Amino acid sequence: MDAIARDDAAVFRLSDDRALVATVDFFTPVVDDAASWGAIAAANALSDVYAMGATPLFALNIVAWPRASVPFELLGDVLRGATDVMRRAGCLMLGGHSIEDSEPKFGMAVIGEVHPDRVLTVAGAKAGDFLVLTKAIGTGILSTALKREALLEGGMSEAIQSMITLNDGAARAAREAEVHACTDVTGFGLLGHLGNILTASRKGAELWLEEIPVFPHVRNLAARGLIPGGTERNLEAAADVRWDPSLDPTEKILCVDAQTSGGLLMAVAPERHAALIAALEREGTPAAATIGRVTGAAGVVHVSRSRR
Repeated sequence: MDAIARDDAAVFRLSDDRALVATVDFFTPVVDDAASWGAIAAANALSDVYAMGATPLFALNIVAWPRASVPFELLGDVLRGATDVMRRAGCLMLGGHSIEDSEPKFGMAVIGEVHPDRVLTVAGAKAGDFLVLTKAIGTGILSTALKREALLEGGMSEAIQSMITLNDGAARAAREAEVHACTDVTGFGLLGHLGNILTASRKGAELWLEEIPVFPHVRNLAARGLIPGGTERNLEAAADVRWDPSLDPTEKILCVDAQTSGGLLMAVAPERHAALIAALEREGTPAAATIGRVTGAAGVVHVSRSRR
């Protein structure tokens, strides 16, 4: 039986040179500021389209709102934040649907377009490929700390800026460098989304913890136990990972933290690695970190402290 390819979005081929890419994503607030939440949700919804190498065309809003307890003015702020991001993406907002709910939720269904021969997928990683990540990790821990009043929103300003940054530049760099596989890092954490690449490609990997970029405050907050439930479930799912004995529990948490609007994770051939890094730097992506390497040992993931 073929390996299951857990790609980021659905692809529907229209013709020899056109295919539609469709995705949907929504969630409860991850920050206090309504406009920032809307912007993050929009960038997050667009990310799956970029991860497939596609260009977004239009989006439909998804809204759940507790009208009796939360003013509609705040929903207006959410939509303004989302609109700003969609304008930067050149993607139209064409309405959507709303319901009444006890907890606010916001997100989008996004439709994009790509040439069928230029789709980026999670399959195709090859032994020896470098693994490159374009944003730092730790947004799940930061959002949890904010909700538990252990962190002021100003303490996650760098993470907020990263979350509202589009992955369009990273996608352009990926296409230019002809990466072998690509995905974005979101709810299943770094190891979970890497696992999707490895399963589809029938490969293994080694990660170098010291090379993984992490947002400020994340390590200290994780050490204090400010860990989201999704991150804990991701750690349980990583039971087969071979951890370096020197790594402590906090360091393991960093590798599985559930992300919102994370960066692209790409597998690139060694001879194209320098070209990818240069392209990412030209695009101004938040990070361009080489965090590991694909190996030929199918299904085996080893996390070491540093590059061996």
